[in-house]
Amino acid sequence: MTYRVIDLFCGAGGMTLGFVDKRFGGGFKCVLAVDNDSAAIKTHEDAFGGKSVSGNIEVWLESKPTIPQADVVIGGPPCQGFSLLNKNREGDVRRALWEPYMDIVKASGAKVFVMENVKELLKSSEFEDIARRAEKMGFEIEAAILNAADFGAPQVRRRAVIVGWHAKAGVARPAFPPQQTRSAPGAKDGLPDWVTVKDAIGDLPDPVGVEIRDIEGHLNLHFGRNPTAKSLARYKVVPPGGNRFDLFKNAPELTPDCWVRKTSGGTDLFGRLWWDKPSVTIRTEFFKPEKGRYLHPVKHRPITHREAARLMGFPDDFEFAGSKTEVARQIGNAVCPPFAGAISKMVREMLDTTKIKKAA
Repeated sequence: MTYRVIDLFCGAGGMTLGFVDKRFGGGFKCVLAVDNDSAAIKTHEDAFGGKSVSGNIEVWLESKPTIPQADVVIGGPPCQGFSLLNKNREGDVRRALWEPYMDIVKASGAKVFVMENVKELLKSSEFEDIARRAEKMGFEIEAAILNAADFGAPQVRRRAVIVGWHAKAGVARPAFPPQQTRSAPGAKDGLPDWVTVKDAIGDLPDPVGVEIRDIEGHLNLHFGRNPTAKSLARYKVVPPGGNRFDLFKNAPELTPDCWVRKTSGGTDLFGRLWWDKPSVTIRTEFFKPEKGRYLHPVKHRPITHREAARLMGFPDDFEFAGSKTEVARQIGNAVCPPFAGAISKMVREMLDTTKIKKAA
C-alpha cells in the first residue's frame, strides 16, 4: 500500500525523498508540498509532482484552500527562530509557524506527523505549546535529538525530531527513535562506522567549469570557482584538518584582522574537512570557507555544490532548480534523505501495524 504524505516547509524535498524513494524508504506519495522558496518548490515539483504551493503558509491558509487527505504530515517549520545562530530569537515570528503546520495536520486527517527542527526546539516554550496542541487533537508524541550520521548520512547533523501519532484512532506506538544503522568508530555495537567524507566524495574528479548549467540548461553541481590570488594563497597554507588558527600561524599577513584579534572559539572557520570523518553540518553558505569547515580535505578550494549535496545524502540524479545561491540554500536547508528514510520506515511500520489491527 502507498500512503499519502504532505510535506510542509518542504524546501527541495530532502524529507520527501526519504519517504518516497525506495533507495531510502519508499511506500509514500507526496500529495501536497508548501514552501515560500519558489526555486525550492520548482525543484520539489520536478522531482515529485503532486500539488505544490509557493508562498507563505499562513497567507495561503487564509484563502481557505482545500487540504487533501493524507496519512502523514512531515516537515520542519523554519528553524532560524530557534537557532543559536539567531541572536534575536525572542519574538521571531518564525517561532510560531508550527501552528499552521498543526492546522494542516488536523485538516488533512493525518494520523501521524513528523516535525524536524534544530535541537533547541525541545528546550523552548513552543515545544510545550506543540505538545499541548497535539494532545488536544488526540495525538501522543515522543521527541528526541537524533544525529543524521547514525542513519547513514555522511554528516554530523543533530536535529530535534517530534513524532505524533493518533492513538485514539488505533495508530501503533512507534519504535522511536528509529533503529540506527551506523555508529561512531569504536562504538563496539556491531554496526558499521559512520559514512565518511572520503566515502561520499572521494571518487569525484576535479570540478568542471564555473557555471551551474551548460548552454543547454543541464545541471552541473560539480563546478569550480574563480578565487582571488589572496584566497588561493590562504587555502594553500591550511593543512589537512586545519582551520583559521593555522592560517594565522602559517601566514599572519593573510589573516583577516578580525581573526587576528579573536584568539579563541570558531575552530571550524576556514577549516578543512577530514577524509576519515563525516562532514560537519552543511549550511546554506558552504561555498564560503570563512563560514565554517568547508574547505576540501586536500584540494585548495571550498567544496562544490555536488560535494555538498552528496554530504547531505542526495543522489547524483536528483535535480535542483535555480541559481547557484538558490541551489546552495536548498542543499543547506534540506533534511538528509538517508535520515528521512529511516524515519519513513518507522512511520510505515506504524501505519502497516494499524492497518493489520483494523483488518483483524
